[in-house]
Amino acid sequence: MNYRICVVGLGYVGLPLARLFSTKYETIGFDMNQQRVDMLNAAHDSTLEVPDELLKEAINRYNFKCTTNIDDIRNCNFYIVAVPTPVDVNNRPDLKPLLNASETVGKVIKKGDIIVYESTVYPGVTEEECIPIVEVVSGLDFNIDFFVGYSPERINPGDKDHTVETIKKVTSGSTPQVADIIDKVYSSILINGTYKASSIKVAEASKIIENSQRDVNIAFMNELAKIFNAMGIDTNDVIEAASTKWNFIKLKPGLVGGHCISVDPYYLIQKAQVYGVLPRVMSAARRLNDGMGDYVASQVIKLMNKKGIMVKGARVLLLGITFKENCPDIRNTKIVDIYSTLKEYTDNIVVYDPWADPKAVFDEYGINILTSNWKRLEGQFDVVILGVAHKQFKNKDIRKLLRNDLGVVYDVKSTLSREQIDGRL
Repeated sequence: MNYRICVVGLGYVGLPLARLFSTKYETIGFDMNQQRVDMLNAAHDSTLEVPDELLKEAINRYNFKCTTNIDDIRNCNFYIVAVPTPVDVNNRPDLKPLLNASETVGKVIKKGDIIVYESTVYPGVTEEECIPIVEVVSGLDFNIDFFVGYSPERINPGDKDHTVETIKKVTSGSTPQVADIIDKVYSSILINGTYKASSIKVAEASKIIENSQRDVNIAFMNELAKIFNAMGIDTNDVIEAASTKWNFIKLKPGLVGGHCISVDPYYLIQKAQVYGVLPRVMSAARRLNDGMGDYVASQVIKLMNKKGIMVKGARVLLLGITFKENCPDIRNTKIVDIYSTLKEYTDNIVVYDPWADPKAVFDEYGINILTSNWKRLEGQFDVVILGVAHKQFKNKDIRKLLRNDLGVVYDVKSTLSREQIDGRL
């Protein structure tokens, strides 16, 4: 069959996938953000997940295009939904983007079409929440007129090694025959192939435990960091020593932000409670990791007090605001928690990040940031906090940013030399 692909949602997940599909199939990207679509059609991706030269090749060589016009996607027959699945202010799953996307697809699908969901969800969302909307809007019957699959995204923002081409994708389908079709379509563009799950629910669950497992493991390391800091023991020294054993899993403490690890566990936590199961380990891990920004700020304040630095009105420099290094993604960054805690003591906080978009940061968090003129920062601050280990910060003499040697340098990422720092996580 001649598949015509439509990818709904052109963010960190959807765009790389659409670009890759365009090399083998007629592909169109759909997004509600006109500014985003215009930029992509001009061959630039502000997320930096797809290099401009690859995007330009997709447009010029493979006729890939993006649109906000629903009529442009009516001719497709294989729809992939890759919209965000965030949580609300109370950490409850927010399915509105996913349900809205299901309604959009329902308006255009025809008999025989296939819909594949990639958005991270708890087990059951695809069949219990999304499909009924598609049925109502389209007037078509599930598994008779149209078919559905689930293939969880595995995009790691900023990771240039584990790109969409090289990762192994889990696939699934609403019937055995459709599962085979979906698996073959995905296999045709992936270097390392696919794993066909036994059901859509299994595929959904496999995704959500990937990030929940990492959340729990990092929470353990963060708890160790608190214990060892209280005991005056360097946590990283302990980890290096322990990692000499062959079966020790080497992880480091840190801030857990972004759109995946810090969000996805809440989906499974809520669904577990519906079934009468209280997920104590996952819930405790979320609470611990969510509190690490405030903990870092408190550690910095202790160091300032020890050095006799007046906390009130102190000049503080935060290096980095994205949720991870060498990536412009600011979603759910925990650097903001450090900022908010220190803001209770001083208004003299400067945030410097050469990767972040100043407008996006201000729109999301109300914080003005600097992105250039490193030299002008030298000799200006009482405290410098390395929050994100961007490559631009490597091989820099961070202590030159302090007003004098009595200042404090705190290394959240444990990447600076011991000579440069006064404390680290």
